[in-house]
Amino acid sequence: MSDVYHIPDAAKIEELNNIANRIRINSIKCTSASNSGHPTSSSSAADLLSVLFFQTMKFHPHDPRNPSDDRFVMSKGHACPALYSAWVETGHITEEELMQLRTIGSDLEGHPTPRLDFIDVATGSLGQGINAAAGMAYVGKYIDKASYRVYCMLGDGEVAEGSVWEAIMFGSYYKLDNFVAIIDVNRLGQSQATALGHDMETYRKRVDAFGWNAIVVDGHDIPSICKAFYDAETCKGKPSCIIAKTFKGRNILGQENLENFHGKPVPPAEKSKILEHLESLISGPPTGLQPQAPVDDAPAVDISNIKLSSPPNYKIGDKVSSRKGYGNAIAKLGKNNERVIALDGDVKNSTYSIEFKKAFPGSANFIECFIAEQNLVGAAIGAGTRGRTVPFCSTFSAFYTRAFDHIRMGAVSQTNVNFVGTHCGVAIGADGPSQMALEDIAMFRTIPGSTVFYPSDAVSTERSAELAANTSGICFIRASRQDDYVIYENDREFKIGRANILQQSEKDTVTVVGAGVTLHEAMKAYETLKSKGIHIRVVDPFTIKPLDKATLSACAKATDGRIITVEDHYPEGGLGGAVAEALADTRGIILRRLAVKEIPRSGKPAELLSMFGIDAASIVKAVQELSSQ
Repeated sequence: MSDVYHIPDAAKIEELNNIANRIRINSIKCTSASNSGHPTSSSSAADLLSVLFFQTMKFHPHDPRNPSDDRFVMSKGHACPALYSAWVETGHITEEELMQLRTIGSDLEGHPTPRLDFIDVATGSLGQGINAAAGMAYVGKYIDKASYRVYCMLGDGEVAEGSVWEAIMFGSYYKLDNFVAIIDVNRLGQSQATALGHDMETYRKRVDAFGWNAIVVDGHDIPSICKAFYDAETCKGKPSCIIAKTFKGRNILGQENLENFHGKPVPPAEKSKILEHLESLISGPPTGLQPQAPVDDAPAVDISNIKLSSPPNYKIGDKVSSRKGYGNAIAKLGKNNERVIALDGDVKNSTYSIEFKKAFPGSANFIECFIAEQNLVGAAIGAGTRGRTVPFCSTFSAFYTRAFDHIRMGAVSQTNVNFVGTHCGVAIGADGPSQMALEDIAMFRTIPGSTVFYPSDAVSTERSAELAANTSGICFIRASRQDDYVIYENDREFKIGRANILQQSEKDTVTVVGAGVTLHEAMKAYETLKSKGIHIRVVDPFTIKPLDKATLSACAKATDGRIITVEDHYPEGGLGGAVAEALADTRGIILRRLAVKEIPRSGKPAELLSMFGIDAASIVKAVQELSSQ
């Protein structure tokens, strides 16, 4: 690239201005047709989008998910009428399709989702687009090592979100000079002016302090915008942020830079006058200006049929934590496929994702995200877009609660990310309730299309990771901190939605369902009860979602409908809730649910399991009571 900047000629500047005003016109028309939407928020971004799409970005307009294309994330998702209108300008969608905005039969939804082929991640819950974009940029620079660049447009209101600054810190740390954030500083939020208004210097100082190349620009001056994007593209060693001073409702008569017009179509009585004014700003017919073609240098990727490089290698009776099994598993998966990546939040020596890092010293495939769980999750989601990687994202299971909105939006994004949570339940002991995940199963069960694994030993944990690597949608693997006995043979086959019966006989009076530490407690209870002449059936569900309803129903029938679930989790939404839901339409079920029923405290693991009634002795007592009914 030449070091000398050449301003676009007058004809191109004129057409870029025309495109911006056509974007405004179509944003008004489609929001008026749906009688809902955000024309003023779209209008402030129109000039920036015009330059981005038709001067700066390089992509195939009729092959939007081409792996070599530049990426664009509209983090201020409510301004999607402008984004959709920009795609009308490329010819990829028609004006007629645009007029179906927000209707039940249209994929042009009120906020963008990957139902559209030009959307990689869903946005609309503000402050998240930049996290996904950061993950995309990391993959582009360090894993794909390709020419494509990543652009993310934020609204100034969402910059108040802490997740934004987590991503900004991540971008700076990894020197993502292929990454450009654009802040559309239009001064007005939904209900009032934003905290900084048009204080552009404060925005500049903050971004600069995080180690970014901060560029302040008039967001409605096409030549200045062109130069700003050029400066961003030629800046090396750090990401760039274009801080654009804009006006909400730009060129919309009676609404520009005024409050109380957020999220409202233009008044029907004013529509004709507003559109006539915008038409008067357009100097001629469309010239057919098209985006630049990219350099087709993104490598081919195969992420199918990913297997462990070697089978589990444990002895039955050895004590190994499932978190250790997880670390071993991802190292093996990474040896099998170079597109497996691991992300962690500064707890890699506790989650054992450090085993992946050790297996590939110096590799960019291990991504340290530090203590910033929202960006950890968001970057994983971004890294997985377009099928470029298979991300495994790990931290203490409790800490996913702070990133639940990102996980929820990940489902809307049709993402394929494998989340691994360790240190679950009261079994972690002395660290106390702040570290104890007791709501994580419930959280991940609520995610549409999710798969929830709860392996109970190192063998089943390795197989969980292998299955997750090949499963679409969000997967969650709940891994325990404590060492527990290996109970499965190394060649045992595991399947999603298939439970394993560990103990059974024709004399069984109660079915006991446990997972993780409570499965091992159930096995202890089995031995105690057997010595008393009482037989129980012990079931390991393996996956909590989907649950093996057929096996549970058969076991219930064999034990006169008596079932006990025991879980190191709050009763709401956990294993017991899943079993109750699965068997809700089965007659004759008597279900006793043992769970942690109040906020726990620090203590030794055995003490806590006893205190909250989920240890072997508690299971024995519950079986004896239920057997007598």
